[in-house]
Amino acid sequence: MPPLTRATGPTVEAETRLALAGLRARAQELSRVADATARVLAAPDGLSVATPAFREFAHAAVPRWHFAMLNDHERNDALATALERIVPQGGTVLDIGAGTGLLAMMAVRAGAAHVYSCEANPLMAEVARQVVAQEGFAEQITVLACRSDELAVGRELPRRMDAVISEIVDCGLIGEGILPSIRHARRELLVADGVMLPRRARLLGMLVQSENAVNLNRVTRAGGFDVSRLNAFATAGHFPIRLHTWPHRVLSDQVELASFDFAEDPLGPDGRKLALPVHSSGTVHALVAWFEMELGGGVTLRNSPENVGSHWMQALLPLPEPVEAEAGSTLVLDLAWSDTLLSLS
Repeated sequence: MPPLTRATGPTVEAETRLALAGLRARAQELSRVADATARVLAAPDGLSVATPAFREFAHAAVPRWHFAMLNDHERNDALATALERIVPQGGTVLDIGAGTGLLAMMAVRAGAAHVYSCEANPLMAEVARQVVAQEGFAEQITVLACRSDELAVGRELPRRMDAVISEIVDCGLIGEGILPSIRHARRELLVADGVMLPRRARLLGMLVQSENAVNLNRVTRAGGFDVSRLNAFATAGHFPIRLHTWPHRVLSDQVELASFDFAEDPLGPDGRKLALPVHSSGTVHALVAWFEMELGGGVTLRNSPENVGSHWMQALLPLPEPVEAEAGSTLVLDLAWSDTLLSLS
């Protein structure tokens, strides 16, 4: 038997085959969903949320984090308090990301005359409509099944809004598209000097040593074999982690990574150079980040590592390669953000 040889890396042909396989997998899944949907639509009598086919669709269409988010009492109380303090009395409000309609109902309770609440997920939009009607707000809240950047004054909205409220944030603040959403709403849908929620936010972070944490999104060898080809499908940029559940060492003090003024800043893709003082020697595997979000009215929400009750996890940004750092040194990193992604270089 000839000796085994090890390839030095994927060839162009291998990259192409992998991409095509990914597209075929996607096409097969879409075809399966389309066939199942067609069968249900062909015989809709008796269709309900208990129908097995519907439950399968719904499980894929409704992210599980909705349940944890709605049971986050710190979050709910903070939003309710902030809205009580900042909603223009008798004003009209745009709620971006209706979910179950919670923020919209809170805004009406706080004094808004009418709330237009948009939700890109049509299934969640229907959930919101039914919750809103059940709670007696159908006349004061209009749920629109679309993205906020698909709205236009004089079409879906009667005029520019007095306030824009939104809490479409992930563990790293920007992952659900709050930057482009607010950018568009501020330019096209909000009155001059209109009310914003959130008003400001900043990202904080610190260096950590934790091979366990970064290995949640990478692999090298398993069972004595090189299986790193799977890394082609690793998450690019930040991903969620609950830091306290994984072995780690903190190697730096926390520093401010970035800040966003939602009423004033351009809110476009950008970046900055970070200088992080190292207080403990070790191997730097990643930067862990979290947000402090000023909702307005003196109310702040945060998902810092010590806030273990928050439904939001923290964001982990692996370094391109681990770095050995000595106590007393300074590690310089380049942080970049797109409309939805944080990354380091």
